[in-house]
Amino acid sequence: MSLESQSGRVLLRRNGRAGGAAGRAAETPADAAPHAEGAPPRPARRRPRGWRSPLTRRILTINVLVLLIPVLGLMHLDQYRDSLIAAEIDSLRIQGRAFSLSLGSTAVVATQVGDERLLPEVTRNLMRVLLVDTGVRARIFARSGEILADSFVLGGPGGQVQVQALPPQGEGGLGLLRRLLNLAVQWIPGKDKFPIYQESREQKALDYAEVLGALSGQSPGMVRVDRQGRLVLSVAVPVQRYRQVLGALMLSKDGAVVDAAVDDRRRDILIVCGVAFGVTVLLSFYLAGTIARPIRRLAMAADQVRSGKGRQYELPDFTRRGDEIGDLSDSLRAMTEALWARLDAIEAFAADVAHEIKNPLTSLRSAVETVARVEDPEQQKKLMSIILDDVHRLDRLISDISDASRLDAELSRAEMEAVDVGELLRALVSVQEAVEREGAPRFTLDVLDHQDLSVPGIEGRLGQIFRNLISNAITFSPPGGVIRLSAQRQAGEVVVAISDEGPGIPEGKLEAVFQRFYTERPAGEKFGTHSGLGLSISKQIVEAHGGVIKAENRRGPGGEVCGASFVVRLPAETD
Repeated sequence: MSLESQSGRVLLRRNGRAGGAAGRAAETPADAAPHAEGAPPRPARRRPRGWRSPLTRRILTINVLVLLIPVLGLMHLDQYRDSLIAAEIDSLRIQGRAFSLSLGSTAVVATQVGDERLLPEVTRNLMRVLLVDTGVRARIFARSGEILADSFVLGGPGGQVQVQALPPQGEGGLGLLRRLLNLAVQWIPGKDKFPIYQESREQKALDYAEVLGALSGQSPGMVRVDRQGRLVLSVAVPVQRYRQVLGALMLSKDGAVVDAAVDDRRRDILIVCGVAFGVTVLLSFYLAGTIARPIRRLAMAADQVRSGKGRQYELPDFTRRGDEIGDLSDSLRAMTEALWARLDAIEAFAADVAHEIKNPLTSLRSAVETVARVEDPEQQKKLMSIILDDVHRLDRLISDISDASRLDAELSRAEMEAVDVGELLRALVSVQEAVEREGAPRFTLDVLDHQDLSVPGIEGRLGQIFRNLISNAITFSPPGGVIRLSAQRQAGEVVVAISDEGPGIPEGKLEAVFQRFYTERPAGEKFGTHSGLGLSISKQIVEAHGGVIKAENRRGPGGEVCGASFVVRLPAETD
């Protein structure tokens, strides 16, 4: 017995859906080759890159820039430095006012009524007493503008001795680092520029704006930098007696305290920055490793699979990560398995096609070789009939195979729409009943009108399924037999059953009948009438629509086989 019918097409499906990409690969397998026909596969050229990976460099660069931008901003410390400078200026101003009061009460002499002046010697002595060990330099200018006393210049027998403060011991290396930091900060946009402190050999009040302000009764302060870039802070206050300005007292000191405090903060920031930079680099390499390394391994494994001659290469499994890399790994592994399955299907299909074509070709060759040696016209006529049958068989087989090979591409492009299975079965039964044949079986259709039997699918392919099953039932039905068709909706599915009253299906062949080129026809039927692809194609079309097809035998009251039945279950259309 042979369970087969008209031709169909092959479909590869996975998880209930048509594998369009795999189907297209099957349609033109040569197109999938990454190299020209006959050329050896291009070997994988990817190698581990480590820190040279572009992705690693980008991640590292972005993270370092994100870290450096706020750090460079903090290196300004403008507000902190300005507050320290203001505090130092206020401190100098307080000292200057106290010193000016002492000078106004002890170092003033009246030459005539209403004419008072400062005594230089008394002023110098008083400065030495009041400014000892303070690190503050004091200069006193007369109302005329000439300098009367300077705490850094001492008088002596041989002339004048200038006092120069020495830098703290052991500041060499630290001072160099401090100057480098200051030089680097100078290049930062927005950095404040202080005027340069210059001191002439013969100092006058005109050399200092704050002294001029003090002579006018004010107490201004100034911030300058010397040639080495160190801060110089100065304040000038008026020296008064009975509200009469007798001169100006200028107190100045270097900004070592301010520079040291700012440098300490910068050093702290640099230490934190260094630690953060190290952590950032390590985290960047870790992040790049968790992203770039798995992707690189997947790419290298894909190259090995592509260029390898066997299946010994397997894509790494990162599904335990539970992230996008894991999803990518799972998808690539599933895709590879689908491709290998598709290659297996193509190989098996090619072998089956070669086997099926070889049989009629062998028969055709034998008949052709024999007809040339036979002279009997009757024998020649029989041989020519055999040759014609074999040619028809080859033509039908090649047409069915060609149709089957295009099935995947067609299903991948076709749009699903709602198909009323009940109306489809009614149309097929009407067509069969319109053809009057002697001894043809009768049809009974059991479809409930009140049930919605719509399914999402391709109407032409669904019709092909039921035509194949009806044709198969007609083939095995006895003369005058009954073929029963029924359709009903059950739990979200549309169930269609087509049964006959034939001999049924041999035991152990309920699954084999859906294999390609399975042929076991009724006794007396002409050999080669069918290609053996009908039920195989029907099953694959059903699975492409997310359904299942099952073959079973009908049994009578005594358990005897009284026919075959094919049940198709398709997901119903949802509202």
